[in-house]
Amino acid sequence: MKFHHIGIATKSLKTSLDFVNKNFEVINISEEIFDENQDATLQMIETKDLNIELVTGNVVDKLIKAKTTYYHICYEVEDINEAIDNFKGAIVISEPKPAVLFDNREVAFLMTPLGLVELLNAN
Repeated sequence: MKFHHIGIATKSLKTSLDFVNKNFEVINISEEIFDENQDATLQMIETKDLNIELVTGNVVDKLIKAKTTYYHICYEVEDINEAIDNFKGAIVISEPKPAVLFDNREVAFLMTPLGLVELLNAN
């Protein structure tokens, strides 16, 4: 299991992207992508120190209304099903499914005592 990115809930991709551009050393920015499976518009920002996934849409509306922006932490795993089985004390809230932002590699979301964790299949 290897750290991949943090997910940030935002009302405005543009406002959040402007903030990141002003405060981080940005290496790469993906296009905005709508992922029907997640009912969200997404954008990945690679910085010198950290990868940030901006997430907007229905999936994060309640978080935004509660003024919560931290959404999830993502780990890349070699075998997503094995990782789910090995993740002790977690509840699967979204079974593995293709993620458009990650070239249709499978992702799954688990609720843990530390918050929401996304697992991203390495293959």
